[in-house]
Amino acid sequence: MIDPQVLLDWSFEDVVQDFGRRDAALYALGIGLGTDPLDEGQLRFVREEDNLAFPTMPVALCWGPPFTADPRTGITRSKVVHGEQGVELLRPFPNAGRLRGRDRITAVVDKGEGKGAVIYSESTLLDDATGAPLAKLWRSIFARADGGFGGSPQAPRVPHPLPDRAPDASCELPSFANQALLYRLSGDRNPLHSHPEAGRRAGFDRPILHGLCTFGVAAHAVLRCFGDYDPARLRSIDARFSAPVFPGETLFVELWQDGEVISFRVQVRARGAKVLDNGKAVITV
Repeated sequence: MIDPQVLLDWSFEDVVQDFGRRDAALYALGIGLGTDPLDEGQLRFVREEDNLAFPTMPVALCWGPPFTADPRTGITRSKVVHGEQGVELLRPFPNAGRLRGRDRITAVVDKGEGKGAVIYSESTLLDDATGAPLAKLWRSIFARADGGFGGSPQAPRVPHPLPDRAPDASCELPSFANQALLYRLSGDRNPLHSHPEAGRRAGFDRPILHGLCTFGVAAHAVLRCFGDYDPARLRSIDARFSAPVFPGETLFVELWQDGEVISFRVQVRARGAKVLDNGKAVITV
C-alpha cells in the first residue's frame, strides 16, 4: 500500500546526460517533423548541420530509473499510466550540451478505494557547466490499483478548460507505422511500444505510440499554426493523456487562440478517440 510520506520524501539522484545535434534531429524525426521534406519550417529541426532543438525535447532527456519500479513505493507498476505532462521553457533550449536533471515528488492524491492514486512530480533541467536552469517539467502518473490508502483527495492542478466555441485553427498530422520504433531511440525503451507481445499483454492488439510522442505532435501543431515554426516562441505546454494512439493513425488537432494562450485537443477521428485533452500552450505573440 502507498505511504504518501514515503513518496514525498523520496530521494532521487541527479541524472547527467550529454546530447548533441544528432539527438535533437532524432527527437524531431521521432515526433514526425520532416514528414514533408519540402517544408523548410520542419526541416530546420532535422538537418543536424544547422538544426534547432524542438522545444518539447526536454521530455526525452535525463531519465533516471523509474521510482515506480521500487517496491518500497507501494505502487503496482503494471497498473501505472501517464496521466498529464507539462513543460516550461526557461530559455531557448540548446541543440547540444550536458544537462543535469533533478526530480522530486510534489503531491500524492488518493482518489479512493478502487479508484486509484495520482502521483505528481517535477523535474528541473540545468546546464551542467553553469547551473543555469533551462526547463521545468511536471507530470502525473495514475496508479490505477493503488487508491484507498487514506491520503488527500485534493489534486494540486485543475485541468485547463477548452473554449466553448469552434476552433480557430485545425490541422491533420499523420503518424507512421514504425514511428514508435523511431521515437524509442530518444530514450523510452518500454517494450509496450516495440514488442507485439507486450502490447497484447497490456490489452492492445499491437504496440502503441508513446504518449510523449503524441505530446510532441501536439506541440508541432501549435508551432505550425501559431508560431511560424519558431521554437523560441513556445514558453510552455501541457496536456492530459486520455487514450492511446496506434502508429499509422492520423492525428487531428483542434486549436483555439486567446492572446498568448493556445488551447488544444487531439483526436483520432477514424475511430472517434480523443487522445490528448485539456491542452494549453503559452506562446510569445
